[in-house]
Amino acid sequence: MEGEEKPAQEADVEPVVTAGTSEAVPRVLAGDPQNISDVDAFNLLLEMKLKRRRERPNLPRTVTQLVAEDGSRVYVVGTAHFSDDSKRDVVKTIREVQPDVVVVELCQYRVSMLKMDERTLLREAKEVSLEKLQQAVRQNGLMSGLMQMLLLKVSAHITEQLGMAPGGEFREAFKEASKVPFCKFHLGDRPIPVTFKRAIAALSFWQKVKLAWGLCFLSDPISKDDVERCKQKD
Repeated sequence: MEGEEKPAQEADVEPVVTAGTSEAVPRVLAGDPQNISDVDAFNLLLEMKLKRRRERPNLPRTVTQLVAEDGSRVYVVGTAHFSDDSKRDVVKTIREVQPDVVVVELCQYRVSMLKMDERTLLREAKEVSLEKLQQAVRQNGLMSGLMQMLLLKVSAHITEQLGMAPGGEFREAFKEASKVPFCKFHLGDRPIPVTFKRAIAALSFWQKVKLAWGLCFLSDPISKDDVERCKQKD
């Protein structure tokens, strides 16, 4: 960026190797003269991004590539919310592709999980209280609120079984997207209250009772292998 010239100092430039590439990128340290213009900075970052972008990226097997009529490429990463492998798949894909846009299956109601640490999320998933139930009912109505809390109970059960907070792949996507020049990050899911209302409206009374009963008394053990099998394309 353009700024005031500072007194010339002894050159002190050291290479920085960014994650996922062996390319050394010069870093200008604080106190060095910075005479680069905005246009030059833009072009430098764009060139750096295009160099890192793989023409034939080495993608995980969970990734499906789609090509639009205009030649745009979309990489859909199949993930599970309780999976370390999913987190690694997301990181690898973003580093290989250097995308212009990253879209995650989250809405504004759940965006807070992007910046929560694992410990906080584990605690939140396990602490299902009457106060949380009342708040969910006030925000989403009786049936949607009850369904939301029952699903939170399921999430807490899986969290306790696996010792892992949900949504790790979203947090990794958020962090990696911030490292890619000119990459936009979008929330690509409909609001969760709308999803709950549509799902409940599609069920008959007895289906609702059966679903609620199953969620209330869920106690089957689950392993990391069970989670990984859910990602199989078949």
